[in-house]
Amino acid sequence: MITRVAGIRVGHWTDPVGLTGCTVVLPPPGTIASGAVRGGAPGTRETDLLRPGMLVEEAHAVLLTGGSAFGLAAAEGVMSFLEERGIGHDTTVARVPIVPAAVLFDLGVGDPSTRPGSGAGRAACDAATDGDVAEGNVGAGTGATVAKVFGLEHGLKGGIGSAAAEDGELVVGALAAVNALGEIVDADGNPIAGSRAPGRDQDPPPPGQPGNTTLVVVATNATLTKERAHLLAQAAHEGISTAVRPAHTIWDGDTVFTLATGRVGADQRIVEALAVRATSEAIRRAVFAADGVPGFPSAREVRS
Repeated sequence: MITRVAGIRVGHWTDPVGLTGCTVVLPPPGTIASGAVRGGAPGTRETDLLRPGMLVEEAHAVLLTGGSAFGLAAAEGVMSFLEERGIGHDTTVARVPIVPAAVLFDLGVGDPSTRPGSGAGRAACDAATDGDVAEGNVGAGTGATVAKVFGLEHGLKGGIGSAAAEDGELVVGALAAVNALGEIVDADGNPIAGSRAPGRDQDPPPPGQPGNTTLVVVATNATLTKERAHLLAQAAHEGISTAVRPAHTIWDGDTVFTLATGRVGADQRIVEALAVRATSEAIRRAVFAADGVPGFPSAREVRS
């Protein structure tokens, strides 16, 4: 799990009735952050600041949230939680917490009037722990769905999952909120969460509504510059492509955030290879851990 990286804490806030939620990742001080966004429908906050060449290199939290663009309000609660603890970028007159965030569209699954807000973001921070990460229908994965390429009505329940890959002292962990348009496949390309539509040998119709996006946080104990952390985010997108078919479509807002805590020297190629492995495994774990909700059975139910 992503918490295999020392100092990383994860917390969820979940609304099991409205079927939405948010998840926060809290890194240790001095963590270098970057990210990369692909696909045509992102909903994000502070991602420009993560590009190489920008002033700030450190992030103090990363937020993944449901609720579409409304869910970005949860970042206010994360900021207030951090500010009260004196955590943030020192501007000499105030410490401003840097909280990159990304949303997924889950409004069509539960109650569309229920979205994570400031209180939800704070509650996720209060719940953060460095222990095992709850997976499935929790946090940002609560209202997630997948395999909608042949129509939303033929989709399956998505969720949130986490995995880690190691090479000696080097650890790379991933946390994925999986709400993809595409199907989830195994390492051989076989569907493990495929559309329930009949006639799947035909070309899929264009999606009739939004409702997609895979959000990933990759954390490592490697020592990386911001530029290297940016390359790591790009590599982790290959992990999405490995597990989601298709990925990075015009209807997805696939986003990867990277966090490097700087504890271990490591070869960039090895760090990237481990990130691809951890990301794809986290995505698959998300759908295996998910429970079905009305209209969206779980992959386990369909396979049994």
